[in-house]
Amino acid sequence: MHLTDRMEEILETLWIELMEHKHKSCDMSLLRDDESIGQLEKNGFVKTKESKITLTRKGEEESKNCVRRHRLAERLFVDIFDIKKQKAHDPSCKFEHLLHKGLDESVCALLGHPKRCPHGKPIPEGKCCKRAWSAPKKVIMRLSDLKPKQKAMISYLHTNDKDALQKLIAMGALPKADIRLLQKFPSIVFQIGKSQFAVDKELASNIYVRLL
Repeated sequence: MHLTDRMEEILETLWIELMEHKHKSCDMSLLRDDESIGQLEKNGFVKTKESKITLTRKGEEESKNCVRRHRLAERLFVDIFDIKKQKAHDPSCKFEHLLHKGLDESVCALLGHPKRCPHGKPIPEGKCCKRAWSAPKKVIMRLSDLKPKQKAMISYLHTNDKDALQKLIAMGALPKADIRLLQKFPSIVFQIGKSQFAVDKELASNIYVRLL
């Protein structure tokens, strides 16, 4: 089933109230005439009884993903586009609905699998986070730890320095991009596609790669 933006917003609100604030149910009296509630119930995402609404197991999983997409979108706007966190909510609400079909995992990897949104709220862990944290260290490592001529695929970028992050993105250092280390001294030289770049070790250390 394709969820509308309105349905995702309802699920997101329910997750926050039921799972984070630990309420047993939510009052739906103000939403009684909202057609989206009926569609969510019909498709097994929520249960309603009198004026109360709760999530089903299916609804819990989908609502968690809605919250995850929204908070990742906030991180993206604040960390990459340098939008102040007080102004990130509205554009994030619109952008989160586009983070489907694995795009949310690409954004998460780009941001270094952040655990909290700019407002300090937890970002639910995704499958990509579990793979990144559980992968053997000999498989995922910093670019600077590769041997010259060694090939790898960029797994994620990890830095709180916005300028450094923007520089790497401009070079094409994005998750899933192939990269080859060419030189380690006096500067680190790597190749992405047909382009070669020379950077210092500090900047290169922000690139985490997976050996091919």
